[in-house]
Amino acid sequence: MNPEILRQAQDKPCQNCKNPFTIEPEDFVFYEKMQVPPPTFCPKCRLQRRLAFFNIFHLYQRLCDLCKKDIISTYPPDARYRVYCTSCWWSDQWDPMTYGRDYDFSRPFFEQFNGLLHEVPLAALRIDASTMVNSFYNNLAGHLKNAYLLFMADFVENSAYGFFLNHVKDTLDSSAMVSSDLCYDSMHSYKNSRCAGLRSQVTDSVDCAFLKDSFNCQNCFASANLRNKQYYVFNKAYSKDDYFKEIARWDLGSYQTYQEVQRLAEDHWKTLPPKPVQEEFSVNSTGSHVFRSRNCTQCFEVNGAEDSKYLFMLYDPPIKDCYDIFSWGNNLALSYECCNVGENSSGLKFCLSTGINAVNAEYSVDSIGGSNYFGCVSARKGEYVILNKRYTKEEYFTLREKIIAHMKEMPYQDTRGRLYGYGEFFPVALSPYAYNETIANGFFPLAQEDIEENGYRYKEAKIGRHHITLKTADIPDHIKDADDSILNEVLQCSICERGFKIIPAEFKFLRERNFPLPRQCPFCRIEAKFNQWVRDLRLISRVCKLCGADFETNYTEAEAPIVYCKQCYQKEIL
Repeated sequence: MNPEILRQAQDKPCQNCKNPFTIEPEDFVFYEKMQVPPPTFCPKCRLQRRLAFFNIFHLYQRLCDLCKKDIISTYPPDARYRVYCTSCWWSDQWDPMTYGRDYDFSRPFFEQFNGLLHEVPLAALRIDASTMVNSFYNNLAGHLKNAYLLFMADFVENSAYGFFLNHVKDTLDSSAMVSSDLCYDSMHSYKNSRCAGLRSQVTDSVDCAFLKDSFNCQNCFASANLRNKQYYVFNKAYSKDDYFKEIARWDLGSYQTYQEVQRLAEDHWKTLPPKPVQEEFSVNSTGSHVFRSRNCTQCFEVNGAEDSKYLFMLYDPPIKDCYDIFSWGNNLALSYECCNVGENSSGLKFCLSTGINAVNAEYSVDSIGGSNYFGCVSARKGEYVILNKRYTKEEYFTLREKIIAHMKEMPYQDTRGRLYGYGEFFPVALSPYAYNETIANGFFPLAQEDIEENGYRYKEAKIGRHHITLKTADIPDHIKDADDSILNEVLQCSICERGFKIIPAEFKFLRERNFPLPRQCPFCRIEAKFNQWVRDLRLISRVCKLCGADFETNYTEAEAPIVYCKQCYQKEIL
C-alpha cells in the first residue's frame, strides 16, 4: 500500500468501547518510526488498560517467598505469584534467567507470558531500596529519608501521607507537590514554603494559607488569582499590622476552625474566575497540567516533554518522542504504550515497570537495564533475551520476527472476544490486580457487575478492624489540648471507621505548625486528594462568560459558576 495513503487521517472503531477514534497523519509517522501497527483501542481505552496494571495504594501483609519474612506488598497473600521483598529482589541470591523457557508456537504469546509472570519473582514494592533511609510503607518511590506512607515520591525527606511528591521536605498530608517544604494539607504546589490548604497551582509563595491559582505571594490568606501580593485576606489588601490582626481571628490549631476557614475559602473561590487551564511555559500543547513542554497533544500532568502524545503523569524530564505512556519519565525517548517506565531509557514498547538504562525492551515487566528484551519478567542487565532465555544477537532478531508474525497469526482472545496481537499492551486479564485495586477504577470507575462483565477481576475490600480507644467525637479539638498520650491511642476514622494512630513525627509537625489532629485515617486522607487530583485533570466544555468562546477547562458549572477562556483570563485577571 502507498505510504502516502497510510498517512492520511483514518477513523477506526475502538475494539473495546466500539466508539470511533481518529488516527492522524502524524500518528502514522510515529507508528512507522516505532515499527508497530496502528492501535485497535481508542486513546481512553488504551489508558484504562494500562492503569488496570497499576496498583499504587493497596498494600498487604504477606511472606517473602525467598527469605520468608513478613513484608508489605502490593500483592495480597493469596495472589498466585512469586513475590520477593525489596532486599531479596534486588539481591544476587537468585537469577531471573533460570526461569527462561522456549517459545511455543502452538500457543498465543500472552498465554505463555502469563505463565512466566506467575513463576519469575516480582518485586513486592516498586522502590529503589538503595536510596531509602528510615522510610517504610512507601510504594513507587526512591531517594526517601524519614518518609512514611508516600506513593509515587522521589527525593523526599521528613514527610508523610501523600502521593506524587518530588523534591519535598518536612511536609504532611499533601499531594502533587514539587520543590516545596513545610507544607500541610496542600495540592498542586511548586516552590512553596510554610503553607497550608493550597489548591490548584500555587507557585513561589511563602507563609500563605488557603490560596488558589496564585504566584509569588507572601502572607496571604483565603484568596485566589493573586500575583506578587502580600498581606491579602479574602482578596482584600491589608497593612502588615492589620493583616496579622485579621488572621488572628482564625486559630488553625482548632479542627473546627480549620474546617470553617476551609469552607469559607472554597465559597470565596467560587466568586472568582479560576485559571481555566493549568499550563506554564508550554508551546503548541493540549491537555491539562502541561508544563515546560513543546508539541505535546492530549497530555496530562506532564513536565518537560517534547513531540509527544497521550502522556500522563510524566513529571521527570526530559521526555521526547513518546506516545501512550503513563508515569515516570526521567530521560525517556522513543517509547510507546507503556506504564511506569523511564530513567535513561529508550525504545520501550508495551512494558510495565521497566527502565533504568534499558534500551529496546518489548512486553517486559519489572525489568531493568540491558537491551533487547522481549517478553521478559524481572530481567536485569542482559542482552538478547526472550521469555527470560538468552540468545545470540542473530538468534534473537530471527526469533523476534517469527514471534511477531505468530502474534499476528494467533492473537490472544479474551472472554469478551477482544483480540490482542503484536502492537497491543497486555490484556487486562493478565493484570496481577483486581480492577478495583488499581487506579483505573479511579479514572474509569466501574460497578462490580460491570467489572466482571468486562472479564476483569473484582476484589471485596477487607478493612482491618482495630480496638478503638478514642472515638472521633472525643479527639481534642485543638492541638494544644493533646498531650503525648495521644501517641498510644487508636483513633477512629470518621469515614471508614477503621483505627489509625498518630505517629511521633506527625504529632511533632502538628504541634510546631499549630494544625489540628486529623479525623480521618491516612488512607482516607490520601484518597480524598487523589480523587480531587483526578477531577482536576478533567477537560469539560464550557463557554467563556466574557467573550462567549467555547473552550475546555477542568471546572464544572457547580465548581466554578464564573469561568473565562485563557485569553480573557490573562487579560482580565493577570
